[in-house]
Amino acid sequence: MTPSRVVLLLALALSLGCSDKPAGPSKVRTSSPQSGAVRFVALGDAGEGNDAQYAIASAIGSVCAARGCDFALYMGDNFYNDGVETVDDSQFEEKFELPYADLDFPFYVALGNHDYGGNGLGNMRDKPDPQVAYTEHSEKWTLPDRYHAFDATHVRFLALDTNAVLWSSVWETADAQIEWLRQTTTETNHPWRIAFGHHPYISNGQHGSAGNYEGLSGIPIISGDDLKALFDEEICGTVDVYLSGHDHDMQWLEPTCGTHFIVSGAGAKTRRIEGWDHPTRFEVGETLGFLWAEIVDDTFHGVFFGSDGEVLYDDRFTRG
Repeated sequence: MTPSRVVLLLALALSLGCSDKPAGPSKVRTSSPQSGAVRFVALGDAGEGNDAQYAIASAIGSVCAARGCDFALYMGDNFYNDGVETVDDSQFEEKFELPYADLDFPFYVALGNHDYGGNGLGNMRDKPDPQVAYTEHSEKWTLPDRYHAFDATHVRFLALDTNAVLWSSVWETADAQIEWLRQTTTETNHPWRIAFGHHPYISNGQHGSAGNYEGLSGIPIISGDDLKALFDEEICGTVDVYLSGHDHDMQWLEPTCGTHFIVSGAGAKTRRIEGWDHPTRFEVGETLGFLWAEIVDDTFHGVFFGSDGEVLYDDRFTRG
């Protein structure tokens, strides 16, 4: 990140202290916890409407036809480069409905920095409102609130709004989400807890890890200190798996602080792995792809696929 960009981010942060209150927590879509099988795909940074997004959608269709999929986790930067303007924005059709038209299952959505506008700065607090509202206009798009949760057999899924936490020193948006997260993770007897959001906790990709994003530390908002605190205090050891995008690559990092961290941000564009030296089970850059996952009883099985449907990496672990 260039010095001029850092200065611009800081200036924006200081100028945006006054705005409407953030959206409140939504109800959890519940089901009775039980053993069983849950199958899904996870991908982020896909909102381009380009040939790569269509190729990934086709590969997902083939994999899901062969292996089964109940839903998708859609992990932010849903509309490049600057989010959407209204619920009638043509980008909903061009960059979501049409690319995934052949996929007949719901997409549970999280928000990314580009969804908050500012050409990726993520500094426009009201920008995601049309994406929340679009839930009532689509049979596939599911974003009932800026952060939300749902249950699938014996798994509780939690969609985090990481951009709001990133900007919480200005917007004061962290406390409500943290309270919701604590309540939603503790007041359940579902044995599995899977969280997903846009920004990673640890990553060897271009953006790096929370608390040291862009290779910078100690800088409000930019470094991601508030996000690091959220992960350290609320995610580590409480959530079994945290899935994210933001870095346009695929990584399965070695378990840290009692949680597996997986990056799947190659849904429409790619970047190289930068090599921040976090131990990984698998990492690949400059390759389009997505994660297919299956949770059967106490076992998590994850497979990274490329855009032509080839297996890139296959792994599994058993909880507790």
